[in-house]
Amino acid sequence: MIDAMYQTQTPHYAMTALARLLEPVGRCFTPEVAQALVNLHADPIVQARLEELADKSTEGTLSEEERAEYEAYVHAIDFIAVLQAQARRLLNHPGAG
Repeated sequence: MIDAMYQTQTPHYAMTALARLLEPVGRCFTPEVAQALVNLHADPIVQARLEELADKSTEGTLSEEERAEYEAYVHAIDFIAVLQAQARRLLNHPGAG
């Protein structure tokens, strides 16, 4: 699963809007696709970079370029997290929806 630490930077209303926008996508999942999404992990290089950027963000030492990179990662993680939640719902309640 993608680390939930990065999700906390997106306001709840934005995540709700994203979930609503992606709801039709979730209806297209097969059980196999849903399971693959649930099992999705960042590769070690990406995870290390995220941790480095998160530390620098906490310390207040991100450059503008790094801030843009970090925000791009956070938005991508939010997107993936919504898809993973939809996939879990499908796997936990087959035939619902």
